Amino acid sequence: MYDLVSVGSAAKAASYKLMNIDSNLKSKALLAIADELIKNTDEILKENEKDLEALLKNKEKASFYDRLKLTKERIEQMAEGVRQVDNLPDPVGEVTEMVKRPNGLMIGRKRVPLGVIGIIYEARPNVTVDAAALCLKTSNACILRGGSEAINSNLVLVKIMKQALASVGAPVDAISLVEDTSREIAAEMMRLNEYIDVLIPRGGAGLIRTVVNTATVPVIETGTGNCHIYVEESADIDMAASIIENAKTTRVSVCNAAESLLVDKAIADKALPAIYEKLKAHDVDIYGCEETYKILKEAIPATDDDYKTEYLDYKISVKVVSGIDEAIEHINRYSTKHSEAIITTNYEKSQRFLAEIDSAAVYVNASTRFTDGFEFGFGAEIGISTQKLHARGPLGLRELTTSKYIIYGNGQIR
Repeated sequence: MYDLVSVGSAAKAASYKLMNIDSNLKSKALLAIADELIKNTDEILKENEKDLEALLKNKEKASFYDRLKLTKERIEQMAEGVRQVDNLPDPVGEVTEMVKRPNGLMIGRKRVPLGVIGIIYEARPNVTVDAAALCLKTSNACILRGGSEAINSNLVLVKIMKQALASVGAPVDAISLVEDTSREIAAEMMRLNEYIDVLIPRGGAGLIRTVVNTATVPVIETGTGNCHIYVEESADIDMAASIIENAKTTRVSVCNAAESLLVDKAIADKALPAIYEKLKAHDVDIYGCEETYKILKEAIPATDDDYKTEYLDYKISVKVVSGIDEAIEHINRYSTKHSEAIITTNYEKSQRFLAEIDSAAVYVNASTRFTDGFEFGFGAEIGISTQKLHARGPLGLRELTTSKYIIYGNGQIR
């Protein structure tokens, strides 16, 4: 039986050591990781090839191939990503809101790590490195549980990162991999409250739902993106078509891709054909309401499930709405609270949309594809939080920390 408790115990011990290491040592560790990834490219590719060969034997999971595949260029990008994390300001130790009370006590807040972060994710090996780097930068230990499809890739990546930590004198158990990819061990990890402080799932809706419903460890819910774009009646139609093409087609497999389109009835006759011309070039299937079908005979009749679906494919649901009231109602009903956009030249309606849409990121006249830690200026992210407590939106370095009060006195008693 795999000993997950020992992994958790070692990670917890490492998290206490990480509280006391300075930014210089973390920087040395991150740069050592980047260098070791490049130095061991051939070994990484060899292990990744084992995963790819196994994947090709499983037709049901063949769609994971591109996400799983590593190349020399992708490893270089992973290493560069680690260097970029190193260049970001270290949030740990920052003291804010220091105030003096009437009794002379000085009370402030200090930014501190969360402790041990467990991350459960699917086929992308780059997540292994990205997550480890972000956790290390914020002085958090991490326990990584990737999917079985990437086990050989993840084993070699974690081995290399641990070697890098050891080479600079950083605690090697700051980065751990759960080597047993069974569902039973994953479920045990979700209940490892004694050792894991927070759990972050990264992957499809099924994975996230399982973690949220099973875990007793606190969870930061991420990722599922049924993202909407509403073309309001005053919209510039050319702008709308361009934004929708970008949001839907640049990368269909990501959580910030547009999945649902709402078009104001007042301009639907003109807007839908223009938008369709852009999407047709990418072979996007349109699942539309009855009004959509009257305008676009190429549309496939939509069901209620279509409006709930995160397709992650060249598909989009479309609904013609009577105005902004119906658009807001529809989005708040079907959205997964990720990213939504309005295309409009009407300032008052743009402000209503910003105020009344209940999602992590709300746009006026821009693509939903910008919901990303790098694009928001955070440098990197560990996922997109779609919940409201602790963190919402891209989870950058600051969102991987918490705070504690520090109080200075000179003998005060109450």
